[in-house]
Amino acid sequence: MTIPWAIRMAPVCLLLALAGCQAPDEPATADATAERHLSNLRQLTFGGENAEAYFSFDGQRLIFQATRDGGQCDQIFVMGTDGSGITRVSSGKGRTTCAYFLKDGRHFVYGSTHLGSENCPPRPDFSRGYVWPIYPDYDIFLSDFDQRLTRLTDTAGYDAEATLSPDGKKIVFTSMRDGDLELYSMNTDGSEVQRLTHTLGYDGGAFYSPDGRKIVYRASHPTDEAAKAKYKDLLSRNLIEPSQLDIFVMNADGSGRVQVTRNGAANFCPFFHPDGRRIIFASNLGDPRGRNFDLYLIDIDGTNLQQVTFDETFDGFPMFSPDGKQLVFASNRHGKVRGETNIFIADWVE
Repeated sequence: MTIPWAIRMAPVCLLLALAGCQAPDEPATADATAERHLSNLRQLTFGGENAEAYFSFDGQRLIFQATRDGGQCDQIFVMGTDGSGITRVSSGKGRTTCAYFLKDGRHFVYGSTHLGSENCPPRPDFSRGYVWPIYPDYDIFLSDFDQRLTRLTDTAGYDAEATLSPDGKKIVFTSMRDGDLELYSMNTDGSEVQRLTHTLGYDGGAFYSPDGRKIVYRASHPTDEAAKAKYKDLLSRNLIEPSQLDIFVMNADGSGRVQVTRNGAANFCPFFHPDGRRIIFASNLGDPRGRNFDLYLIDIDGTNLQQVTFDETFDGFPMFSPDGKQLVFASNRHGKVRGETNIFIADWVE
């Protein structure tokens, strides 16, 4: 799931409510002494809306989505972990999201709407509140760096948010193919699709644990009849309202689901700590207004919550490097204009 809608729409601030919460000429600064897990913090991109940066399996490159360089909506880019060699690797057609390297380093998967239209899809109407668009034209593609594409999904409705298992053999992704937003797995060639979740509501943003045995993800499950009716109505219009999300963990086959967070906040973009026993994620739980998102650590049983970042703007989409020595994330910190989001990397201090 992309974030630029939230970055642009800070006044609604129901989720990811980010840039706009302060004047562009008064950038917030993080408390360096409080961010004790982060050392040698470096900014890798400068300008535009850059997010969801994920490491290659060898830890040498990052792949990310961005609206930058005059583009009208997100495309996929790669760069070195020092910010060098930024190159667009998607076609420039449609809107793209959620790119992830394959283990061979020569291919990647991502979601794209270009088969529906080569133009950027329309933005949703925020007049009734903050919503996420679930573009039905999204499908998942396998690509090399010469933009030779293989279509991996071919079902009606949304298919996106694909990430890889540590052994490089499985993809976990979100799909509308059965009428609700559920998690599925498949082989990297698109075969052997298996449904993993079966609860009404949105399940997405999934990542495998370091040993590949578990999956962590974000979810919003309406419980009362009014909430269920509202969810179904929005989904019929290809929208969801993500004002509350919780973190869940399950086995890689979909069994043994456990809810990790129960704080009533918007918790999203979870990723396993290299030890496999903790999860890093973004949340607005520390801001009564729901506008500021920071990174947090929590044990997979929901205990030992610890705040990691303390900036007064948005911090999100964390990912540890394969060796566990670095953390990459997206942030509005140091933005020169409203809506600017950049990629940062830091050495991880345990």
